[in-house]
Amino acid sequence: MKHITFYLDFISPYAYLAFEKLPETLEGLSYTVAYKPVLFGAMLKANGQLGPAEIASKRAWTYRHVLWLGHAHGVPLEMPATHPFNPLPHLRLALATSSGAAISRYVAEMIFHEVWRGGAEMGDAVRLAGLAEALDTVRDGNGAEAKAQLKANTDEALARGVFGVPAYAVDDKLFWGFDGLAMLRAYLDGDAWFDSPAWSGAAERPGLVRQNR
Repeated sequence: MKHITFYLDFISPYAYLAFEKLPETLEGLSYTVAYKPVLFGAMLKANGQLGPAEIASKRAWTYRHVLWLGHAHGVPLEMPATHPFNPLPHLRLALATSSGAAISRYVAEMIFHEVWRGGAEMGDAVRLAGLAEALDTVRDGNGAEAKAQLKANTDEALARGVFGVPAYAVDDKLFWGFDGLAMLRAYLDGDAWFDSPAWSGAAERPGLVRQNR
């Protein structure tokens, strides 16, 4: 049995799509999944990157693309009223339902559906309070423990080389993105390609070194 760590942030439509399609992708395999909330914005900052929504033309394309992917894959998807939004309350609420670093699939599904179905405003305090009432919490989502756990999860992901969400870590391999699900499945099926230089040599390939003048 393989153990998969699924790193997610509810702000990401690609993480939502991957979450919905993961069971179908891995059908017939023996596996466990740990769903770990992380802060995507902190990953961008750590790597000196802008988010897709911070580049106007990329923002428009991203929204068109994810709506198309939902349509093409039969996954209900509607943009929230405002995007990007501050995902911290949802991430911390998710972790308030657990005493550890991972959350249940049920909790992840509840929050993903709140965000990506219905077109609601995610900054609405009344909606967030209603979501909190619908979930069983074991610690304070606004407390130091949940905040520290989110930071620990994000730091762990960064240490493993995660640069965005969704990301899936299994064995010593890391896969990224909705379209990375197909690679994840192939690896778990034992595809010998993952033992070839095509995989191992990618990180060693030289690139252009820019010099400041």
